[in-house]
Amino acid sequence: MDKQWYVVHTYSGYENKVKANLEKRIESMNMEDKIFRILVPMEDEVEIKNGKKKISKKKVFPGYVLVEMIMTDDSWYVVRNTPGVTGFVGSGSKPIPLNDAEAAQIIKQMGLEEPRARYDYNTGEIIRVISGPFEGFEGHIEELLLDKEKVRVMISMFGRETPVELDFTQIARLD
Repeated sequence: MDKQWYVVHTYSGYENKVKANLEKRIESMNMEDKIFRILVPMEDEVEIKNGKKKISKKKVFPGYVLVEMIMTDDSWYVVRNTPGVTGFVGSGSKPIPLNDAEAAQIIKQMGLEEPRARYDYNTGEIIRVISGPFEGFEGHIEELLLDKEKVRVMISMFGRETPVELDFTQIARLD
């Protein structure tokens, strides 16, 4: 039998505890040959506030843990009876493994993908440019260009409004 990835449902907020408990149980019950890796799918989220970047880990699927295992009655029992586990994802009582592409995508997303950014700015908001050639200028946000992680700001230069593209790290709110 081949090892496959299964999705285990947990109590919300218990994902890391389930991972730790399951790792201990695998060792104490000698299941290393049946249960391999346990993942709590996470991704980096970049938050930018007042021009400062802060990276935090965010659960991709809250309430779920991925378990790479060979499904047998014994391995099913060990996982199913781990504290915090409410069951396997599947139809009825039969757990259904993720297909290889789904598993590969989740693993790629966890480690190899660029962090997703979250910005707390809105169009129309007045900001000050804090770095770069337009430092010291004030303007209002015309457009958020999230795919480029930039913002288009209208700055008043020589008596006319001029659109300027800036990184989110180059701007700050007016206090």
